[in-house]
Amino acid sequence: MAVRPVVMWPDPRLSQKCAPVEHEHLDDLITDMFDTMYAANGRGLAAPQIGVMKRVFVMDVGWKEGEKTPMVMINPTIMAAERVPVVAEEGCLSIPGVLVPVERHKAVTVQWTAHNGDIDMADFDGFEARCIQHEFDHLNGVVTFDHLTPEDRAQVEGAYLKATQ
Repeated sequence: MAVRPVVMWPDPRLSQKCAPVEHEHLDDLITDMFDTMYAANGRGLAAPQIGVMKRVFVMDVGWKEGEKTPMVMINPTIMAAERVPVVAEEGCLSIPGVLVPVERHKAVTVQWTAHNGDIDMADFDGFEARCIQHEFDHLNGVVTFDHLTPEDRAQVEGAYLKATQ
């Protein structure tokens, strides 16, 4: 349908917790989210990243390798997490050009409402688990900068803000 503008840091919406999705028609929103994510060359996009403060995100971790695996998670809950920490650099469509080391769980079990209204639950590991945790953070008002020490955050955030002004 439409590629929407991506909300950029330090927009205050990126630091706000999103409201649960009730009985809402989401077809246009979800289509726009996928269109926006693919156009921005991303693998995941949360609704607040396009200014919609609802608990929904889309992801497709395989499309860059040629296999589209689109997934929609509405009102997701991380039910369990493997306590094995994995640190890797992460980027964010709302903070372009910045990669920061983020510690995530190696695997997660997630429950969510699918686009068709079904309640699903599944286990994810590797990059899928990382992507889910990243997008889940957005629904809770957390960005990659929030995973840094105060000193590292001040340095990285300051450089980012200076470069974008």
